[in-house]
Amino acid sequence: MQNIKLIKSISLIICAFLITSCSNNNSAMKPEDFKNKEPRLIIEEYLTGNVKAWGVLQNRSGKVTRQFNADLNGTWDGKQLVLKEKFNWDDGEVQDREWIINKIDDNNYEGTAGDVVGKAKGYSYGPAFKFEYVLLVPVKGRELKITFDDWIFKQDDRVAINRATMTKFGFKVAELTVVFVKD
Repeated sequence: MQNIKLIKSISLIICAFLITSCSNNNSAMKPEDFKNKEPRLIIEEYLTGNVKAWGVLQNRSGKVTRQFNADLNGTWDGKQLVLKEKFNWDDGEVQDREWIINKIDDNNYEGTAGDVVGKAKGYSYGPAFKFEYVLLVPVKGRELKITFDDWIFKQDDRVAINRATMTKFGFKVAELTVVFVKD
């Protein structure tokens, strides 16, 4: 009898946990939440030309583990943004990435890069741009697939702020905060 009560109690706790975990996704921030806000971030316009960036990488507990500065240079041909990024990490690592970002319509984008698995999906509304993708991240001689939930928020004509949450198997492993300044 005691074991049955214990099993019922544990089952009830698990069910409550699962229900609250699922309901949290409904309250998550969505790109459409920003559709009528200003200033409007049109990513292909903002990233065309030279943009400087500075950022910090934090582990899952919030400790800053690395810092970087970066130079970005984008070209837009009316359909496709080619964005070249050069990251200079504080430990001496230099990292280059070239994004090819296609505009699907006013609010939707798709992108690829050499270290991105499949296609990145982008969503643009008001001052917000959300970019979702899986990146191959080198860690101790191996490449791990890390999921990025990337948000860029335009502050004014020159400044944008980027917050990215990185997850593996649904668990947060790191966060990235970046400030962009357009030349």
